Amino acid sequence: MLLSFLFWSLSLADSTVSARAVTDSLASDFWIVRSVQIRGNHRTRERIILREMDLKTGDTIQRPQLTEKLAWDQRKITNTNLFVTVDVVAKEVGFQQMDIEVDLKERWYLFVIPVFDLADRNFNEWWYERGRSLQRTIYGARLNYKNVTGNADKINAIFEFGFARRTQLVYTLPYIDRAQKTGISVGASYQTNKEMAYRSERDKLVYFRSDNLLRDRFYTNVTLTRRNRFYNVHRLELRYVRNSIADTVARLNPDYFLNGQTRQRYFLLSYLFTHDRRDAVAYPLRGHYFNLAANQYGLLPSDNLRLFDLSTTYTRYWSLGSRFYASNSLRGKLSWPDRQPYLNLRGLGYLTDFVRGYELYVVDGQRYGLIRNTLKYQVFNIRKHLRWVPMKQFSTVPIAMYLSLVGDMGYVNSTLASEYNSRLANSWLYGGGLALDVATFYNLVGRISYSVNRQGQTGLFFNFTYDL
Repeated sequence: MLLSFLFWSLSLADSTVSARAVTDSLASDFWIVRSVQIRGNHRTRERIILREMDLKTGDTIQRPQLTEKLAWDQRKITNTNLFVTVDVVAKEVGFQQMDIEVDLKERWYLFVIPVFDLADRNFNEWWYERGRSLQRTIYGARLNYKNVTGNADKINAIFEFGFARRTQLVYTLPYIDRAQKTGISVGASYQTNKEMAYRSERDKLVYFRSDNLLRDRFYTNVTLTRRNRFYNVHRLELRYVRNSIADTVARLNPDYFLNGQTRQRYFLLSYLFTHDRRDAVAYPLRGHYFNLAANQYGLLPSDNLRLFDLSTTYTRYWSLGSRFYASNSLRGKLSWPDRQPYLNLRGLGYLTDFVRGYELYVVDGQRYGLIRNTLKYQVFNIRKHLRWVPMKQFSTVPIAMYLSLVGDMGYVNSTLASEYNSRLANSWLYGGGLALDVATFYNLVGRISYSVNRQGQTGLFFNFTYDL
């Protein structure tokens, strides 16, 4: 009996010690953020940086979650495009307490950029299809002024001449409320052309040139943005558009504005929802991106355009380990009615929506779907500090190179294929090849690729993007 009592007592003591050990272990797993210290933001206001951070002063966090949260806060601050480098680290300052330190190197925010650009859809069309004519170039200047008041606001102005003349001014303020959730943008643009694409024929743009003005386009807009959460943005835009063409263009293609009209005036209401959780906006390797856009062309009875379109994109990026990365992108568009002005009829081949291997083609239609697949190998990814460069905004140069294997598939549905003698609409498009990408600071990305399409056509293509 006495032995049983002793064994029971020892067992109870062990259980108490074990429970206390578990409790102490759980308690020690939680850490308190004592402070968030920001250094290097000489112009940028602290609240703009803190807005991007999930970790706040006074937060309690489990130690195993800390590394991931620090990494995502660093990525979000980087994606503001206000800094050349961003480093976010945690330092232990006492029992279960830590300070979050944010070290920044601000970008150079004001650029006046001489413009010497191509008027065609891309470099490849100009090189292969337009005879590399210097008459098809645009020159002038662009003003990009970011972080004007330290509130991540920006002014963009464009003054272009040559193939097309354009004057454009846009001011964007990302936050106009104390909660830093609502932003606004206002702008206006005016453009004229003496040469223009008035239709497509066999999936190629057909141009007409004159000594007289052939087209002028004007719009003014106001845009409201709402960012309730870190990764979600709602965007609502109201735009007034006025377009006009010469009588000659209306005779060459009566469907340019429909029914031989020479003027097009309407209000446009657009809604865009974006969920963006990519690690880097300019050249993402991890995360995902989703958007959904709806556009209603024509709001008033006096508007002479009635058109509705709905488009969406979903892209997933992930690491495969050992310097390998992959991405898959799904894109699609629907529009109504079937009879649309040629100016507003857009399928694959514009901006970034194209099947790689078909860079030289435009496939017009009311509906399309696109699947893009990429497998990447990171050749190198380094950060160079150039001590001989006197301006610190340019002394740190991150540069990375990737070798990619790409494969795409797309389909354009068009009820107007016969009118424009399209050979590619209403049929499956396949293309793929190899690409070499170079990504560096100020969101500069260059690409050279070799592609082949379903028709067996091959080509060497160049692409270059930047967001200063």
